[in-house]
Amino acid sequence: MISERDCTLEGASDTATVDVRRTGEAGYVTDDSIAQEVPVALVYNGTSHAVMMATPADLEDFALGFSLTEGILAQPGELYDLDVVAGAEGISINMDIFTQRWVELKQHRRNLVGRTGCGLCGTESLAQAIRPIAPVIAPLLADAAIQRALADLPRHQPMQASTGATHGAAWCSEEGEILLVREDVGRHNALDKLIGALRRQREKLDDGFVLVSSRASYEMVHKSCAAGMGALVAVSAPTSLAIEQARIAGQLLVGFARPGRHVIYHSPGAPAVLPAQQCLEQ
Repeated sequence: MISERDCTLEGASDTATVDVRRTGEAGYVTDDSIAQEVPVALVYNGTSHAVMMATPADLEDFALGFSLTEGILAQPGELYDLDVVAGAEGISINMDIFTQRWVELKQHRRNLVGRTGCGLCGTESLAQAIRPIAPVIAPLLADAAIQRALADLPRHQPMQASTGATHGAAWCSEEGEILLVREDVGRHNALDKLIGALRRQREKLDDGFVLVSSRASYEMVHKSCAAGMGALVAVSAPTSLAIEQARIAGQLLVGFARPGRHVIYHSPGAPAVLPAQQCLEQ
């Protein structure tokens, strides 16, 4: 039996603590860390546009990244002000954005009610489901760089280590050094948080790659291309639509990234991924 402790949304943290009874030969009652998952409303100029289930950490990054990857904002400077307000029912992120972007949002508004890992909830028509994808330039990556980042990823995921319930999105240099990581219960949210954090620091993201601890869905490809990321490496498999969109965008797409091996599903140019030894010889 699990009895939840005081985990109200006022001042919500990224994890909660609950009492659990572990079974087995030496069954006992102890504490366990649980990833928080709460409704987060994204409010633009006073009107709620989307409600996503997310981990209440790095929400400023999430709001900016979501706004950019969903095409609500064209650049970070169009977000004038942001205020995170926690209440009894959830969290509201109130944003003041460029008037022209707000007008465009009202004209093409979608009322999203998001679930974890669902990036198209509320889409009103088939035509809206697959949007035009931004072209990117794929970097030249050595196999060793991908493996280096993969091996180092767990060290940069404290929330996953504590709860076992979150995804991570890592921005990595071309040499495989992990530069920044964001975590969330939703893979799309983790990527949006990472993109939001990176766009606060720089405009171009075409000289490295993003590593995600999830499958490579259409939305992961689309969001990473919207941010200008030329390479996406996923721990699990891509979908057929993700591969198709990566081909259209010119993105390097790698899946099933596991210790000692990974699968290249799309490699623009010849070759887009260099063998480790060849890279060392250059």
